[in-house]
Amino acid sequence: MDKQVAILLADGFEEGEAIIILDIFRRLQINIEALSIGNQLELTSYHNVKMQADALLKDRAATLYDAIIMPGGPQGARNLGNSEEVVEFVKKHLAADKYVCPFCSAGAHVMAKNNLLGSKKYTTSGKNYELYNDGNYVDQNIVIEGKLITGKGLGVVFEYAFTLAALFAPIDKVKWEADHIYFYHWQP
Repeated sequence: MDKQVAILLADGFEEGEAIIILDIFRRLQINIEALSIGNQLELTSYHNVKMQADALLKDRAATLYDAIIMPGGPQGARNLGNSEEVVEFVKKHLAADKYVCPFCSAGAHVMAKNNLLGSKKYTTSGKNYELYNDGNYVDQNIVIEGKLITGKGLGVVFEYAFTLAALFAPIDKVKWEADHIYFYHWQP
């Protein structure tokens, strides 16, 4: 069976992060589903871009994905972290030893805020790590701590997307795609 990945979207999500991750995964034919955490498929991003998700989280709450990705965006990450449904979904994936991949401020506003990190190392954008006591902040672009993979922010989203994609697609195919779009900075 093919691997399944979900990207969780809340109103206020950082559209650049979400779109680039979706684009890279779909170019590589990795099954990724955009899930709205709200009651409707249409969402409004951080910079007021309208986007339609593939499905609602509440309709996929029983699904166990191989990875879940959470983009940032100041309000989007807070909306994710304030959702009991999202927190339970993340806990379920952590307990099942699946990849949990918060990006940008989601590392802090979802994971640290809800005490989901423990002593694990992670990164997040800005000084968001100062808001919470959970986890061990590391000032790096991408931090891999077992199956927790965090990334700093929009400027490293291509590197992050290819790093995650390499978990689910043959490395030669991932390298080819990185070269194809002239992203020469990624080193597997």
